[in-house]
Amino acid sequence: MPSTFPASLRMLQTLYDYFWWERLWLPVNLTWADLEDRDGRVYAKASDLYITLPLALLFLIIRYFFELYVATPLAALLNIKEKTRLRAPPNAILEHFYLTSGKQPKQAEVELLSRQSGLSGRQVERWFRRRRNQDRPSLLKKFREASWRFTFYLIAFIAGMAVIVDKPWFYDMKKVWEGYPIQSTIPSQYWYYMIELSFYWSLLFSIASDVKRKDFKEQIIHHVATIILISFSWFANYIRAGTLIMALHDSSDYLLESAKMFNYAGWKNTCNNIFIVFAIVFIITRLVILPFWILHCTLVYPLELYPAFFGYYFFNCMMGVLQLLHIFWAYLILRMAHKFITGKLVEDERSDREETESSEGEEAAVGGGAKSRPLANGHPVLSNNHRKND
Repeated sequence: MPSTFPASLRMLQTLYDYFWWERLWLPVNLTWADLEDRDGRVYAKASDLYITLPLALLFLIIRYFFELYVATPLAALLNIKEKTRLRAPPNAILEHFYLTSGKQPKQAEVELLSRQSGLSGRQVERWFRRRRNQDRPSLLKKFREASWRFTFYLIAFIAGMAVIVDKPWFYDMKKVWEGYPIQSTIPSQYWYYMIELSFYWSLLFSIASDVKRKDFKEQIIHHVATIILISFSWFANYIRAGTLIMALHDSSDYLLESAKMFNYAGWKNTCNNIFIVFAIVFIITRLVILPFWILHCTLVYPLELYPAFFGYYFFNCMMGVLQLLHIFWAYLILRMAHKFITGKLVEDERSDREETESSEGEEAAVGGGAKSRPLANGHPVLSNNHRKND
């Protein structure tokens, strides 16, 4: 053991040295020594990113109190209430199947479970329906989560614009690479980066307990790719491009979350109008500005200054991953927009619809006013003329 321990350390040191090899992350003829602080100029360092992990935990604490003392009272003002859900009665046989084999048994499996449990086929189906509904997030949980994200994205967008709007590279993207990589940072850029990265770490930490949608896997890929991109762009000094990319993404996210909030509150017309604005902003920023301005800036302009290197390919590959995700989400958005045009019910394409048993009186709203209405996304479907003045 004593002889293998130093060997392991040497191997780790070799991997560490190779990971931080200048030829991977910096253009030719440049080293990390060129990015050391001097003459009052401060440069980005990988060690700056350590603070984002404790800040992410702080975000989770702030979120808890925000949802408790801000989002929950706001939900009460908007008359968003929890529904009472009938729980599936304890049944070891059905529970074991639910956890190990699937949440939606086929007809042959229903018949087998009926014989094993001594229940009728209809009772087995009802048990699974109730059990699935138990696992679905409540309307209040969805509203609180959307409120938190709306608040952050709105503040982040305003702050991000304040950071970049007076910079010359906001108007002339060739200036993004002027003097690269010997570009010093300023405090506003530092905090913008640290707060954005910390927030995405917090989303990744809480993703298991957050509302799960149909694009759950894509969300994980998005969070991981975003964390990698923000981290790389910081320590490789792609900061000017990074601030543009972060502000561009924040420009539409708060609109989506606000539409969700009004959707959960039952303000259908307001939700629809905000969603239309969101769809327009999303398409313009993610499918026009990002690929034809930002990606052009990161793919073409650097090659005018130095030969391509690994960091150049790595950054643009991660940008490509994000662009593919944007195309996927744009498809979902356009499907929803089509429902607007055709007058069909509009709901979040990524959401899981709650199953109801209203014909048997098995679901009732706490407030009593919505129990006879069909449900979508866990809340009453409203007619098109609901709250015309909202």
